[in-house]
Amino acid sequence: MPCVFSYVNAKDPSTSEELLTRALAGEAVAFGMLVRAHQACVYSLALRMLSDRHEAEDLAQEVFLGLHRNLASVESAAHLEFWLRKVTLNRAIDRLRRRPRNDLSLEDAGVLISEATDSDPLLQRRLRALLTQLPPAPRAVVLLRYQEDLNPNEIARTLNMSINTVKSHLKRSLATLRERLGVNDNPQSGASALGCFSDETGSLT
Repeated sequence: MPCVFSYVNAKDPSTSEELLTRALAGEAVAFGMLVRAHQACVYSLALRMLSDRHEAEDLAQEVFLGLHRNLASVESAAHLEFWLRKVTLNRAIDRLRRRPRNDLSLEDAGVLISEATDSDPLLQRRLRALLTQLPPAPRAVVLLRYQEDLNPNEIARTLNMSINTVKSHLKRSLATLRERLGVNDNPQSGASALGCFSDETGSLT
């Protein structure tokens, strides 16, 4: 299920735009409301990328401090959503690239991921644990596609990648997940087992 970046009253677009306008005018209370409305999704993305609660909290704080400094560049509620995803994921990728190779065990990763996904079935928890073992950029692509429900064009824009690079990451990552689950010999069962990591049409176009 996508992590919906939403405002205090997501059903009323005028409310979200009004809140942003007030924050842009320098109203501290309005900015605090923006942070509270988005902090869970920013933290969730950071946790899925970093698999470390404290580092995810630190990154979320860093993102909102950056938002405060750059709020004047935000043009609309939709642009704010885009900005938060982009900055969270790109800074997480930078952090991961500075780390030694990830040696997080499947069991440890499963505990961390289950916090962000509530009560996933065992297979989905295992898939998400395997996801933490993907390299940083492919991991971000898969999260945007299957957690945030973005299409390849939106992912390319968010991560400053070509559309072909996005599709390549998706194809290779899904193949890797199938292989590690031991289902790659049967594509049909593999697609079924991958559950939330499968397109409805089975197509990456």
